Amino acid sequence: MGWFWADPQPATPAFKPNNPHHQSISNASPPPGCPMHDPNAAIAAKLPTPSPESACPYTPGDPSKTTETKPASKYSKYNPLNYMFSDLSQDRADNQTVVLPTEREPSTIPKGSGEGNWEYPSPQQMYNALLRKGYTDTDATAVESMVSVHNFLNEGAWAEIVEWERRFSGGLGKGWQMCKRGESASMASADIGANEDVVAQPKLIRFMGRPQEMTPKAAMIQVMGWIYPAAFGTEPPFDRHDWFVQREVGGQKKEIRYVIDYYSGPDDPNGEPVFYLDVRPAVTPTQAVERMMRWGGDVWYRASGAAVREKQHS
Repeated sequence: MGWFWADPQPATPAFKPNNPHHQSISNASPPPGCPMHDPNAAIAAKLPTPSPESACPYTPGDPSKTTETKPASKYSKYNPLNYMFSDLSQDRADNQTVVLPTEREPSTIPKGSGEGNWEYPSPQQMYNALLRKGYTDTDATAVESMVSVHNFLNEGAWAEIVEWERRFSGGLGKGWQMCKRGESASMASADIGANEDVVAQPKLIRFMGRPQEMTPKAAMIQVMGWIYPAAFGTEPPFDRHDWFVQREVGGQKKEIRYVIDYYSGPDDPNGEPVFYLDVRPAVTPTQAVERMMRWGGDVWYRASGAAVREKQHS
């Protein structure tokens, strides 16, 4: 979940998303011709004579005395690369009774700048950021576990993105050669991750959390759940991120936006929490084709009995 998090919502979804990964002011006075003007000889002498075409002409104020202040954007206080606070303090919060670690764990996600990998916030930074966002009832004793889940989900999301890039960064033709063999066969024939000898390692340029903005796909799933609750009934995702990834092919760099929906699932038999990540490229003409290739290739592979035929010939 990048540097972002949202209040978890208890959910027990019956539907699992595709590709799950466990884890102005003017000071001008009214002119004398205006009905609301208070006649005053001393003042009127200083004002211009009304235009014959209008009984109430517009008289602009003195530019040197007029100032316009544009309200600051709500995002102006955030780092544009991750839309988090630019100054993530490591200082202990007021009334904090629990000592939280200040060490930051490096991720496996390369920065778009090429300067190493992204780092995850420390538990102390996470706690301070939550307080600044208004979550003043956050249990400090649970923050370390929150950071662990946060980092785990990020790594899972990145693994999914790398798999998309492994398939399609070389073009749609090469992507189809993988996808037509189905999801399982395509995954089994390669190590998880991009092979840098063939495909340049993707890099994460920037990202942002958008938990209040449901993706069209997630909204459609909610509608389907209302119509067919037994098959599609699920709680809405508890978070949504947009990740902007650098794809490099033949020395040419291109920015690809990925959309990630985060779902909670029922606990596993050991009582551990389960999460599902729906990771896919945002819909553009090219990325729409990529999505259809991956989904359609897997459906065709299984429906046509290709898996059985391959097993018979092996």
